[in-house]
Amino acid sequence: MTRAAPEIRTFLCRSDNIGVLIRDPASGACAAIDVPEAGPVLAALDAEGWQLTDILVTHRHGDHIEGIPEVVERTGARVTVPEKARGAVPGAARTVKEGDTVTVGGLTAAVWETPGHCADHVTYYFADAGVVFSGDTLFTLGCGRVMEAEPETLWRSLSRFLDLPDATAVYSGHDYVLSNGRFALAADPDNADLKERVAEAERLAAQGGFLIPSTIGQEKATNPFLRVGQPVLARSAGLEPGSDPAAVFTALRAWKNRF
Repeated sequence: MTRAAPEIRTFLCRSDNIGVLIRDPASGACAAIDVPEAGPVLAALDAEGWQLTDILVTHRHGDHIEGIPEVVERTGARVTVPEKARGAVPGAARTVKEGDTVTVGGLTAAVWETPGHCADHVTYYFADAGVVFSGDTLFTLGCGRVMEAEPETLWRSLSRFLDLPDATAVYSGHDYVLSNGRFALAADPDNADLKERVAEAERLAAQGGFLIPSTIGQEKATNPFLRVGQPVLARSAGLEPGSDPAAVFTALRAWKNRF
């Protein structure tokens, strides 16, 4: 018997964080991916009539965990955190590392360690549902800042996403789409698919929306940080076509930091 697809809701928290709820309709189990701010998460739960059972934390940064205590007090949800963030996230009931799995009712996610933005970052990949929650590692049209590693570390984390099916939906932790799009166009100015994506993002933003989720296929076609093997990106980064992808990524990330 085919299992029903998960129900997923997205909404803004703080100024540009993306709040996400994922619910298994068969069991009623529901998880929040991070809790940047309690109010919007609780409001979304109330609006849907859903009961929160789990909180899946991608990393320890305050703008992803600030609302956890209030939400746990209201819902009793179990908090799962990266093993490397043990002690840094309030209310942690379980820690996870590379190779572990988590369940939300009948939904199962693989845990990937995806360091680079920070040392403890993890990604949750629900393969059967075709959904990945990338936190601050992979963004629509961009990637996270390198904060606790060498750029090559973040590149290795990002490269894992390239092996996912193109239809996989990517839910990132922030809405940086317009600024990412401006940089992407500077780095890859003749990319017709990218131009269409940026125009779509601008239309959605004008309506109060955002271009999240994306898909792996769309990111492979338009995200410069996943296209570092393309000659145009090497040239834009000031390197020769055919340069090592990690070197191209490092140069592009440094340029984006100044952009």
